[in-house]
Amino acid sequence: MDPDKERFAQKTEARKLAEVIQDADVFLGLSAGGVLKPEMVATMGPRPLILALANPTPEILPELAHSVRDDVVMATGRSDYPNQVNNVLCFPYLFRGALDVGATAITEEMKIACVRAIAALARRAATDMGSAYGGDTPSFGREYLIPRPFDRRLLVELSAAVAQAAMDSGVASRPIDDMGAYRDKLAQFVYRTSLMMKPVYDRARSDKQRVVTWSMTAWRTRS
Repeated sequence: MDPDKERFAQKTEARKLAEVIQDADVFLGLSAGGVLKPEMVATMGPRPLILALANPTPEILPELAHSVRDDVVMATGRSDYPNQVNNVLCFPYLFRGALDVGATAITEEMKIACVRAIAALARRAATDMGSAYGGDTPSFGREYLIPRPFDRRLLVELSAAVAQAAMDSGVASRPIDDMGAYRDKLAQFVYRTSLMMKPVYDRARSDKQRVVTWSMTAWRTRS
């Protein structure tokens, strides 16, 4: 067995997902579309968290999970459902903070700081996100557990948190003397970028029904 899987392995006679998932609190799927059935979701524990992260088709679609119970908390890797889990939420800002302080390594402290900054952002009011999401300003709850990819606050909050963690953990070759000035510089960049992206946001809002999907072999669109 893969060592990373072995750490989580349990001694059990259960051999099928339907047997294992009974009374489970969390389902973390990184496998294949459609493997988690509604009847399996029905046997999970109260208020289950389902992270159905297979792409482009998740292990179970949110509407199927909600069809058998109304207390389920869902997240997928897709942008057309709430709670999109996507590495775009962390990688750009993790490396931005690391590069800005000349980090010689990506430490666990830096990764944890990035994760905690994401969690903190989700709980804060996102009043400035409306222009990127058609006027929708989400608040923390079952359908908004993590920030959205176009949240303008990500660059400032995550990059600064990672940069500080790099300095605190001793891997920063170019420490930042004034974190306030650094955050201001990041905020100015966000402002300039948002002005540049405004036509894109406006166009997206005016053509909400257009969906673009991509595969390794072809592009296709549907309306």
